[in-house]
Parts: sequence; structure tokens; C-alpha cells
Amino acid sequence: MKILFAKGLSIVTVSSLLALLGCQAPSSSESESNETTPSSSVSEDSSKTKEQTSKSDTHESEHEHNHSHAHDKETEQIYAGYFKDSQVKDRSLSDWEGDWQSVYPYLQDGTLDEVFSYKAEHEADMTAEEYKKYYNKGYQTDTDRIVIQENTVTFFKNGEEHSGKYIYDGYEILTYDAGNRGVRYIFKLEEETEGVPQYIQFSDHSIYPNESGHYHLYWGDDREALLDEVINWPTYYPSEMDGHDIAHEMMEH
Repeated sequence: MKILFAKGLSIVTVSSLLALLGCQAPSSSESESNETTPSSSVSEDSSKTKEQTSKSDTHESEHEHNHSHAHDKETEQIYAGYFKDSQVKDRSLSDWEGDWQSVYPYLQDGTLDEVFSYKAEHEADMTAEEYKKYYNKGYQTDTDRIVIQENTVTFFKNGEEHSGKYIYDGYEILTYDAGNRGVRYIFKLEEETEGVPQYIQFSDHSIYPNESGHYHLYWGDDREALLDEVINWPTYYPSEMDGHDIAHEMMEH
């Protein structure tokens, strides 16, 4: 069930399912209204923010809950997914500028097996094999590389590359069953371009301008439907990192 409110308020989607890794229950508290000022490139409609509860198991909620490598208590809370709407700020595509590689090949060749063993030992939610199966669904993608330069995003897929120019289309606040939250930063094609998605949505566990160290990317032609995607979250790290470095970065977080 979705209830739509006017600009400045939130969209809430209620879910009855628990998150796979968090055993989360829906939050009963009312969200604070968004007080951010959209950047000049954001249209009036796209500057609206929404809030919704995940419908199914979500890596975002689990990852937000465990992502606490910050240097102060406030930032730790933000990385853990607990923040006020007023703390969320618009971001530009430059926060994700760079040359990025998918981690999926490292899962396939066994490089990330030590990550799953580590999680099984320290988190005890699943066995290493169960973690691998879960992340296999999450990381799966045939887009093995993405290059972002200024407002151009280039997707490398099956030996071919396609580029499109994207503009900022606001952000959406997602509320998970446990009450912690995440933010999707959304960009849309400036003009119709063959071979690239209409929308891309970044999730990197940050809520204000900040150079990203890795991110989960959702893409497609239906902006609203992408917000409900919780099964597949292709994940990208800088292309200069090797699989061993990525694995240890994951374990540190």
C-alpha cells in the first residue's frame, strides 16, 4: 500500500517482510519532512523526496546497518542508516566520477570467498556458502565496467560500450523494516540515447556531497520501479583496485 503526499512530504510503502540479514520490523515513527534546497539543475518536481519501506530482503538495509567505519558518532549514525531528512543534501554526478569495475567477476572466480567466510564467522547469520549464493544474486551483472566523466556515463557490456549524458533528478529516502534508512541519488538521461538506461540510481551509504569509494547502482527505464529493486544491486569499486584489495576493503566494512 502506497500513500502519496504533496511536495515536501514523503511517500511511504509498507512492507510486511523482514530483511534477510537484519530481521527488521517496520518503523512506527513519522519521518521528518525534507528541508534541503535542490541544486539549480533540479526541476521542481524532481526535487521532491520520498520515503518508503522496503518490500523484501534488501542488501541496502543490511549494509547500512553494518557500515560504521566513520570517525565520529554523528557520521557513524549516518553510515548505519539513522539520520534526519534535514541532513540529506543534493549531490552531483562528480561524486561518482572515475573508472569503476564490477565486483561480480571476483565472486565468480573465488576471490571473494574469504569475505563470505569472514561474514559467516563474525556475523553468523548464514554459512559462507549461503552468503555466496545471496551475494551472487546481488552482484550479478553483465556490465563489467562503468566510466563516469563530468555528466557522461559510459557502460561497458559484452565488449561494447554505450554512453549517455545524465542530469540530476533528485533523491529518494528509503526506510527499511528496522527503522534505519538509505538514500538513492537519481540521475536521468538528458536526451534519449540508444543503448543506455533512462535512469541510474546510486546508493553508497552517504547522504551529502562526498567522493564515493564504492557504490551499488540500479538502472532501468522506470524510475519508480527501481526503488523497489532489492534483489539485484550491482556493486562497483575503482578499477585500479585488485580483487584482493576489494575483498579486504569489504571485510573492514
